[in-house]
Amino acid sequence: MLHIEDLKVQIEGRVVLDGVNLDVPEGKTHVLFGPNGSGKTSLLMTIMGFEEYKVLRGKIYFRGEDITGLPIHERAKLGIGMSFQRPPSVDGLKLGELIHLIGCEEDKVEEIASEIKFEHFLNRDVNVGFSGGEIKRSELLQLMAQQPDLLLFDEPESGVDLESIVLIGKTISDLLKERDGGGRRYCLKKEREKRKRSGLIITHTGHILDYVDADEGHVIYNGRIACEANPREILREISANGYEECLRCLTQ
Repeated sequence: MLHIEDLKVQIEGRVVLDGVNLDVPEGKTHVLFGPNGSGKTSLLMTIMGFEEYKVLRGKIYFRGEDITGLPIHERAKLGIGMSFQRPPSVDGLKLGELIHLIGCEEDKVEEIASEIKFEHFLNRDVNVGFSGGEIKRSELLQLMAQQPDLLLFDEPESGVDLESIVLIGKTISDLLKERDGGGRRYCLKKEREKRKRSGLIITHTGHILDYVDADEGHVIYNGRIACEANPREILREISANGYEECLRCLTQ
């Protein structure tokens, strides 16, 4: 699904990723750990195609196609979607209108929003005045409408209360599973070929692992992949010893 090869990335004159290699197979979910400033969000933004993240070296392949030079909207059309940690607010655009534009039949928008208890927000401007948990649900609703093949999540459990994390975690789990029901029956005006979805999730706390069956974990440190292992084992190691042990592995 996703293949990243020797990726070196610069933003505002500063190298934020250097020599990143990563593979996420079809139907698999990988988790990305790392301290603040390690390059986690930079990696997701580069995969999504934000132009301020300048690729100096390396390639990004999606389903075998080189997408390194493609703009964001072309990557979205191919089937890549992202839930942002801090998405912008959009004055003048109602959330329900956006969900319809993304791909939901107009008479089904409220029905899909009700799955995440968000139908009462459809007539509000996108993310304007939303709390942290409401922003996360807004992002999830957009992904439910898009139904991408590769889902990127930037710290989905951050800034939300315990009640919201349960709903968010279960929704992410459903999105990552191949489903005949749910959002698929509401949200694609033109049915896409049935495929297994893949995911790449950034997490600080690891709470998302209580809801998502992750297949592999990675630690990114100083812009490089330091460790790869079972995600729960990585979380235990980080909890016990911090990220310094990962740095030791990286410098061996």
